[in-house]
Amino acid sequence: MTKNIKIFDTTLRDGEQAPGCSMNTEEKLRVARQLEVLGVDVIEAGFAIASPGDLESIQAIAKSVQNCTVASLARSATKDIDAAYEAVKEAVSPRIHLFIATSPIHMEYKLKKKPEQVLETACEMVKYAKSFVSDIEFSLEDATRSERPFMAQVIAEVIKAGATTINIPDTVGYTTPGEMADLISWLRANVEGIDAVDISVHCHNDLGMAVANSLAGLHAGATQVECSVNGIGERAGNAALEEIVMALKTRHDFYESATRIDTTQLYRTSRLIYNMIGINAPLNKPIVGTNAFLHESGIHQHGVLAERTTYEIMTPESIGIQPKSMVLGKHSGRHAFDARLKELGYSLAAEEVNAYFEIFKQICDKKATISDSDLEAIVHNRAHANDAYYRLENFDVHSGKQSTAVSVISLENDEGSYQEVSLGDGPVDAAYNAIDKIMDMPGNELISYAINSTSDGKDALGEVVVKVRNGEEVSTGHGLSTDIIESSILAYLNAANKLLGVRSS
Repeated sequence: MTKNIKIFDTTLRDGEQAPGCSMNTEEKLRVARQLEVLGVDVIEAGFAIASPGDLESIQAIAKSVQNCTVASLARSATKDIDAAYEAVKEAVSPRIHLFIATSPIHMEYKLKKKPEQVLETACEMVKYAKSFVSDIEFSLEDATRSERPFMAQVIAEVIKAGATTINIPDTVGYTTPGEMADLISWLRANVEGIDAVDISVHCHNDLGMAVANSLAGLHAGATQVECSVNGIGERAGNAALEEIVMALKTRHDFYESATRIDTTQLYRTSRLIYNMIGINAPLNKPIVGTNAFLHESGIHQHGVLAERTTYEIMTPESIGIQPKSMVLGKHSGRHAFDARLKELGYSLAAEEVNAYFEIFKQICDKKATISDSDLEAIVHNRAHANDAYYRLENFDVHSGKQSTAVSVISLENDEGSYQEVSLGDGPVDAAYNAIDKIMDMPGNELISYAINSTSDGKDALGEVVVKVRNGEEVSTGHGLSTDIIESSILAYLNAANKLLGVRSS
C-alpha cells in the first residue's frame, strides 16, 4: 500500500538564513507562492523572533498562502512562541514549530541545563503553544547524537502535552542511513503514543548524506521529510527537495511512497531559487543540473537513441523541462508569447504578460530568436525590478588598455534626472563608482559579480548577478541585456536600490 509522505519545505527558514541566501519580503512571497504551486504540504516561512523583518515576511506569507500549512520556528520560550503565533495566526493552516536540544553535548554546553530541566521546559512550552494553535511540531535538536532512553521520554511527554508532529533532526549531518533507519524503527517500537503523530526527519548534508539519511528515515516509517529546494541551508545545506521527491517517484517500487508534489514544477522552482540567491546550479547537480539529462559518451548516446530508458531513469519532461514547440522572434505576437510562457509552466496575470511582452519586444530588436532560457530570464529579472528609487536613463563608458576607464551615468527618479562621471579600474568599476556618487552610497562594497549567458550565440543575453554589501546589509542584484555593460549596471543598480530601501525604512 502506498504511504503518503508530507513535504515540509524549509527553504525560507533554514535555507534563507544561510550566508548569501537572504531574501527580502517580496522575494520570499514569490518563493512561497511557487512552493504552493509546487504542492508542498508545509512552508516553514521563517523564525519570527529573529527580526521584525522575519516576522513581517511570515505574516505576509500566512495571509497569501491558501493551500499549505504555514509554520514559524520558535525556541522553547514564551517570547518565541508569542512571536511565532503573531506571525502565523492569519494562516488558513497555522503551525508553531518548537525545538529544544536533547543531546548531552548541547544540554551541557549550550543550554547549561540538566535533562530533567529540558524535559520540563519542553512539556511546558508545548502546552503553552497549544493554547494558540492546534498544530504543534516539536523538534529534538541534535537528535541523532542524543541518548535514546531520554529521547523516548521527551517524545512521549510532549505528545501527551499536545505535539502533533515529532521531528528527528540530524542537526550536524553526523548520522548514516543505517543508523537513521534504525533510530526511526526503535522510536516507533518504544515510544508510547508515537503512532498517533507524524514522525519527521530533518537531515543536514555535512557528510554528503542528507538525502540518503532522509530516505532511510522514510523507509523506516517516518511520514514527513524536511528539506529545501536545491538543498540550500546552513553549512553544507539540507536534504534537497527535488532529489527526495524524484527518488520516491522513480523508485516507488522500493519506497512505496508518494507525495503531492507536482514534479513538473520542480525545474521552474529550482531555477527561481537559484536566480533569487544569485548562483547557478552545479553542472552535475542531480535532477536540475545542466548535465543531468545530457549524454556525451558514444555508448550512452547510442543507447538513448535506441531506447531512452537504457540510460535515463526519468525524463526531462517529468521535472518540467519542455521541448521547444515554436520559435519566438520580433514577428511573434502576444498570443504566441503568452502560449509559450504557459507551456513553460508560468501562470501569469494579463498585466504581468503585458509587462514581460514589452521587454521581449525590446530584446527582439537586438537578437534574432528568443530561447526558452531567454524567456525565463526575462520573467525572473522583471520580477527583480525595483524602480521605487533610481532608474537607469543613460550610460557612456570609455576604456582602453593604456587608459583609465571613465563612465558617465545618468539616473532618474520621480524628482528628476542626475548625472555623474567617475573613473575606475575598468568600465564596470567606473560605472559603479558613478552610481554610488549619485545615490550618495559611498559605503557600497561589491562582494561578488557573475556573468551568465542565457543561450548560445554572439547575441546571447548576458545575465549579471551581483552581491553588494553596505554595513551589515547584503543585497543581491540582477541585470539582463545583450550589452554586458548595461547588464552590469542594471544589476548593481538593482542591488543598490534594495540597500537604499533598507536604509530609508
